[in-house]
Amino acid sequence: MTSGFKAKAALSERGDDLYETPAVAVTALLEREMLSSVVWEPACGPGAIVGVLRAAGHTVIATDLNDWGCPDSEARRNFLFEQRAPDGCECIITNPPYKFVQKFVLKARELVPKVVMLLRLGFLESERRRNILESGDLARVYVFRNRLPMMHRFGWSGPLASSATAYAWFVWDRAHSGPTVLHRISWIPAPAK
Repeated sequence: MTSGFKAKAALSERGDDLYETPAVAVTALLEREMLSSVVWEPACGPGAIVGVLRAAGHTVIATDLNDWGCPDSEARRNFLFEQRAPDGCECIITNPPYKFVQKFVLKARELVPKVVMLLRLGFLESERRRNILESGDLARVYVFRNRLPMMHRFGWSGPLASSATAYAWFVWDRAHSGPTVLHRISWIPAPAK
């Protein structure tokens, strides 16, 4: 007898852990959060976040460890080994590979004053992440009221499923002091063509 519940893919099956961010998630963020004019997307993949930000007028420095075909990006750049942010960049925004999520958050906070990451809401639940979550610079968490469209891993050819995972944008800001503020936001489906 089966429960109908399907476990998430094993780490070995997830390869490079690339799950493209739905454009509606980035648009919903831009409606609430001010980003600097120059931002860095260090896990750009094919450019899901990059495209929305560039369309909104931001200069986006797009890098990734792999070459996924993102326009005007630099591949073969391992974010976890970066020593400084690109010139003029004071904000990092990304949907990091979850197998390295904690390392990405720590590295990003080290390199720039403002970090914005799309993470599972369950990221809040860990004792192990106490230094990241209770450091005083986690300024805002934007929790989606409605579940984001499913993010299937890159190259997935199986059946499409709806999302059972809650996501939120986490914003760390060195200028912030005080408790983290929780916001509930919604995304609106793109009009049918």
